[in-house]
Amino acid sequence: MRPKAIGFSEVGFGADDLPRATSYSAEVPDIKRQLATAIDGILGSYQEHGNINHLDGSNLPSRAEIGQLLDDLLSLIFPGYLGAEEVDELSSRYFVGERCVRSLRSLERVIARATNIQRERRSCTAEIGAVEAHEHAIDLLAHIPEIRGLLATDVRAAIDGDPAACSRSEVITAYPGITAIAVHRIAHHLYRRGVPMIPRMMTELVHGRTGIDIHPGATIGESFFIDHGTGVVIGETTVIGARVKLYQGVTLGALSVDVSERARGRKRHPTLEDEVTVYAGTTILGGETVIGRGSVIGGNVWLTHSVAPRSTVMLDKPSLRIITHDE
Repeated sequence: MRPKAIGFSEVGFGADDLPRATSYSAEVPDIKRQLATAIDGILGSYQEHGNINHLDGSNLPSRAEIGQLLDDLLSLIFPGYLGAEEVDELSSRYFVGERCVRSLRSLERVIARATNIQRERRSCTAEIGAVEAHEHAIDLLAHIPEIRGLLATDVRAAIDGDPAACSRSEVITAYPGITAIAVHRIAHHLYRRGVPMIPRMMTELVHGRTGIDIHPGATIGESFFIDHGTGVVIGETTVIGARVKLYQGVTLGALSVDVSERARGRKRHPTLEDEVTVYAGTTILGGETVIGRGSVIGGNVWLTHSVAPRSTVMLDKPSLRIITHDE
């Protein structure tokens, strides 16, 4: 016979007066004693490893909230492409109004929570005003047309840069690079306004979906295309010009990991000028490294110094050994 499943309401105690394991008599069923022992162990770990608890402060923004917020914002940016709703000329004003209101309220909540958490960590107990949270939120919505303008160039770059791209619909709905760039452009706007935590949560969520890791601090010009995309990493202080194309596995990173306050304000990641192409598996490092306009960096290159405009950088042809084994 299978054991009966026991819910929280059946274990004999509530969340407000959890007994310790030692308070049970021998007659108490083993399952209750085992559960109480597990609870005591978890609570004890909260004391021992308090640096990964958040028990005495304001509620944190949840990943689920940020995920829903991103879905709503992306549906505003690409209406009719994402989501189950049918949007046409007749319904578009209602759709945009409803989605803007929902996004506004969500942005206000998560921005207020994130800013309050930051202030608590700095021993400042002042609550962020509703007006300040609203200003960040409404400013992002007001800049949706500008973000859409940039993304229109990114979609065009994908169509022009990939012979396998059949249509705008395919690029918007199926290309991970476009999803990652769209979320980055939203997060970058909030990052520039000094909104804590939320921009990074946004880009990390899309990192999990696409395999493309773009820090919200990175500055990226128009007509940006990431082909395939898996394994692309773009660091916080990276500057990318217009009409740049990256392939999968490209890293734009820092030369060393220095976590001091001095390093946080310094440019640590490279600059790619306009019309640069970087092929798969290449690593470009350093805040002083500048890849000149119109340059092409071949695959699997390791580069830590600047390159003049209109240069081609490639590895020498490797030597292959082919060994045939007799049967």
